[in-house]
Amino acid sequence: MSRGDLTDEQWAMLEPLLPMGTKAGRPPVWPRRRLIDGLRFRVRTGVPWRDVPVEYGPWGRVYDLFRRWQRNGTWHQN
Repeated sequence: MSRGDLTDEQWAMLEPLLPMGTKAGRPPVWPRRRLIDGLRFRVRTGVPWRDVPVEYGPWGRVYDLFRRWQRNGTWHQN
């Protein structure tokens, strides 16, 4: 866990507010918590999406999560 990553307590508060996945099937390769930590890293540092460290998952997957939630209004609801 990096310095700016979510603590267990913060994650416990945030997780219930996030939209649930709608597709059944195999579990995701990258846990949401890691992707959100990557998103927070990008916002905190201002680096380009492609420079998000791989420990948070592929930059494209982090960006996809950000855009999907931006388009469906998740960021404005919470």
